[in-house]
Amino acid sequence: MPIRETFWNIPHWAEITQYILAFVTVVVFLYGVGRRVLRWRQGQPDATRRSGHFWRRIWSLVTQVLAQRRTLDETYPGIMHFTIFWGMLVLAVGTALATVDWDVTHLIFGFQFLTGWVYIVFELALDVLGLLVAVGLGMAIYRRYVTRPARIQDFPARSLAWDDLYVLVMLAFITLSGYLTEGLRIAVTQPDWAAWSPIGNAIAAAFLALGDPANQTLHLIVWALHVLTAFGILASLPFTKLFHILSVPLNIYFRSMQPAGALLPARGDGGVKEWKQFTWKQLLDFEACTRCGRCQDVCPAHVSMPAFSPRNMMVKLETHLWAKANGQALHGDVVSAEELWACTTCRACGQVCPAFIDHIGAFVDMRRHLVEQGEMDNLLQKALMNLGRYGNSFGQSERMRAKWTQPLQPPINDARKTPVEYLWFVGDYASYSPTLADITQKTAQVFQRIGIDFGIMYDGERNAGNDVRRIGEEGLFEILVEKNNQALSKCNYQTIITTDPHTYNTLKNEYPWNGNRPAILHTAELLDQMIASGRLKFKRKLDYKVTYHDPCYLGRYNDVYDAPRRVIAATGCELVEMLRHGDRAFCCGAGGGRIWMEEKKVEERPSEARVREAAALAGVQTLVVACPKDVTMFRDAVKTTGSEARLVVKDLMELVHEAL
Repeated sequence: MPIRETFWNIPHWAEITQYILAFVTVVVFLYGVGRRVLRWRQGQPDATRRSGHFWRRIWSLVTQVLAQRRTLDETYPGIMHFTIFWGMLVLAVGTALATVDWDVTHLIFGFQFLTGWVYIVFELALDVLGLLVAVGLGMAIYRRYVTRPARIQDFPARSLAWDDLYVLVMLAFITLSGYLTEGLRIAVTQPDWAAWSPIGNAIAAAFLALGDPANQTLHLIVWALHVLTAFGILASLPFTKLFHILSVPLNIYFRSMQPAGALLPARGDGGVKEWKQFTWKQLLDFEACTRCGRCQDVCPAHVSMPAFSPRNMMVKLETHLWAKANGQALHGDVVSAEELWACTTCRACGQVCPAFIDHIGAFVDMRRHLVEQGEMDNLLQKALMNLGRYGNSFGQSERMRAKWTQPLQPPINDARKTPVEYLWFVGDYASYSPTLADITQKTAQVFQRIGIDFGIMYDGERNAGNDVRRIGEEGLFEILVEKNNQALSKCNYQTIITTDPHTYNTLKNEYPWNGNRPAILHTAELLDQMIASGRLKFKRKLDYKVTYHDPCYLGRYNDVYDAPRRVIAATGCELVEMLRHGDRAFCCGAGGGRIWMEEKKVEERPSEARVREAAALAGVQTLVVACPKDVTMFRDAVKTTGSEARLVVKDLMELVHEAL
């Protein structure tokens, strides 16, 4: 029966030396980890409760760390990482079991559990999993140094490239030296179970001609190098990219369990000026970044301004935590105002990040400092002044907010005076934009034709504040919330409806309802309910081939994907999906206050990229949207891309109105 002899051919002095080195490795490892933890503890307390939802957090570790679900969203890098992770994990566990089998159960208790068929299965498992590591490392080396995707190149600091090289070389060496050690052992001992270690047996065949004692001497040398490499990897783990083995699971476990659309409020005054004003969780975010670049690939701001990259922002912030001795200032030296204002807060970065990093929270915190200092362009400053003075970004009187209602008969109820079932929170663009008045009126007509009991707040309504908050103007956001709440308190209603996903998000996730939040629906959800109940029936079927753009604040922030598609199908239209749709939909570029900012050094606007994507679909002539800002952005992009003869932008409500 085969018996595992861990220290075959290993002198007693070498065995003792190994455990001395193990002790030193543990000391260095704990020092490195403690150094990181102490740095996180210098951050600010976090307002989010990170200790609740225990089993949900554990399940996140199972699905995202062990099963690598989000990592596997991309086939090649997903398989590459999965094979390396699981291969190294099993090899590490196997080494630990072999050590316990020999040094604990054998020497102390007089028995071994790695014997007979158990040992055969053990050897086969390690052989196969080691091969998976080799395959994964080969894929990583090919990708890093042959195909060289842009998103993993051009790091802000050259030292990071050496960090990656170190990790690949060390993992490759420990895998190959492990196989070589096993092969040399088999070549000398010729065990009857050798066939169950196919890779080791193949290597052994190559060394048989060398004979003894050369093979034994070579075995001892390779074993010593293998052990030194293993200890070197473990000791260096807290000081290299390999630290993500610890930081990523921690970041996933402590991620926010609040709704995605609930941005944390400002802490104190003035936002984040220096790194110690970040929360401990944000510092952990920076150190959990693996620099995979997935966020960069989906970032609309990166398309417009390639100099901006959410990946590079995380890298620079993490580097800054350890480079403060150079006298760097967070604002200016590390992160520029131009970079911070580039973000559209679309959340595509957070949706694809395998480490569940909250990029937007950190960006908004730094924006709050810029707002405090007045570092913003003239258009944005004017928009904020208008919002503060008039409650809307157009600078129009509140008395003009409901001007679009004048042609409508019967008049729309004033929800402050008449009890209604549905309170329509219209929003700024739908209320004030002359180009959107027709859509807003058609929306009201649809409500009237299907017999919805609804009303609006007329001049009592203000901008809901979603984008104001994401600009970093927390004080103005609170003022808008207070004024809207005062108007809402005068109304008697059951459900709030809105056509604006930005309004929908902040009302649903950020307003202080004190446990009495009413039902809040986007009009796509309302129409979907009406169709399902039979209250909304169409007189004609439209024969259009259309594509649909998922608004960021309706889709990624609030998981509303199916309702608008069911409404489109009910109108008789044929839906053709764009390549980037659902939770991978590409942002129009309006969010985060970008619609109020100047466009400088822009190579291609996100809205233009999106229009080209829609126009490239065979037979599609209509781009359907479900957000007033999308209508504005895409209709302009249709003109600037010369697509007027190819594509028409329509709001979802326009299709419904036509089908009625």
